[in-house]
Amino acid sequence: MANQLKIVNDPIYGFIRLPSERVFLLIEHPYFQRLRRIRQLGMTHLVYPGALHTRFHHALGAMHLMGEAVEVLRSKGHLITPEEAEAVTIAILLHDIGHGPFSHALEDSIVPGIRHEELSSLFMDRLNRDFDGSLQLALTIFRDQYPKRFLHQLVSSQLDMDRLDYLSRDSFFTGVSEGVISHDRIIKMLEVQDDQLAIEEKGIYSIEKFIVARRLMYWQVYLHKTVVGAERLLISILKRAGELVRSGQHLFATPALDLFLRNSFTLDDFRERPDLLDAFAELDDSDITTAVKIWSKGPDYILRELCFRLVNRRLFKIVLRKDPFSESEIREISERIRDRFSVDERDMHYFLETGSIVNNAYNSSSDKINIILKDGTVKDIAEAADTLNIKELSTTVEKHYLLFPK
Repeated sequence: MANQLKIVNDPIYGFIRLPSERVFLLIEHPYFQRLRRIRQLGMTHLVYPGALHTRFHHALGAMHLMGEAVEVLRSKGHLITPEEAEAVTIAILLHDIGHGPFSHALEDSIVPGIRHEELSSLFMDRLNRDFDGSLQLALTIFRDQYPKRFLHQLVSSQLDMDRLDYLSRDSFFTGVSEGVISHDRIIKMLEVQDDQLAIEEKGIYSIEKFIVARRLMYWQVYLHKTVVGAERLLISILKRAGELVRSGQHLFATPALDLFLRNSFTLDDFRERPDLLDAFAELDDSDITTAVKIWSKGPDYILRELCFRLVNRRLFKIVLRKDPFSESEIREISERIRDRFSVDERDMHYFLETGSIVNNAYNSSSDKINIILKDGTVKDIAEAADTLNIKELSTTVEKHYLLFPK
């Protein structure tokens, strides 16, 4: 019982309470403690030095907001049993447990083709066995298989506790005030209509600001061009390291990192081999940062050059624009790179990269943010909003980039 009284001092919400003994034990588990060693925002600290908070911070914050949301919905007459309340709290607590080093940045490098949500689900299955099946309801809600669908929407939707926390937390640690949202007012305005999560009409302006804040945070933080450039550089480093290791060369790496550099495992591999999940649980940011520092003085010229640049923040130049780059523009830069760095054509992709980034603050084609009007009718926020053109903000904006050494 003493553990149920534990509190955590959070910089965003103040003192937050751990709601149950089971939640405390889950937080104490090594799988969850690993999140202390994974940065929430990957390489963003190279642009915003304060962005050093972790997935551990975020998970606890989302858990706290879930408790607030459950109490608000209960106060409005919606039945949420104690078992359901604990289960939905556990679901949001563990929703990011499958993230790899540097969060999204290396999702396609360490385990290509496997999304972190799929690994989170596998981790939750393992924890469910460790906790004698007591997480089954949390798993059912997490996978959207529970009859009360609004509980899943609190975990994963366009207005879930995950987004409410990361926007508040990321804006705080980066110092980007445009990302500040009224998370407390949004939660107070939560309602359920026809088993769908919704917002009371008087909360509409807070939702409009939430959507605008999300759009601005993507351009200013998550898709900041320097952040994108740093993440692409790190991805190239891991690809080059994997290429060298698989060709028989020896590189310094922790056992877990070496395993994933040498192999491309599928989701079925993870399901069939329990040891892979344990190996993945050994990976965190320190595996990558230590290896990159060692590789920056290694024998391979390409790997050494890329790592030196990342360690010393000599990042590649990145050019963003609306239209794709022409073949002549790419060819001209590649010729300059070839002259300067003596790079073969087959290795040019390590020094010259093109691609695109997209920003979609609100996607009305998927689950919508519903507004309950005073007459009881329900409208999508894109139709109900009157002060801002949310329809414009819901359109996808794509920008093309060209990445190369200065």
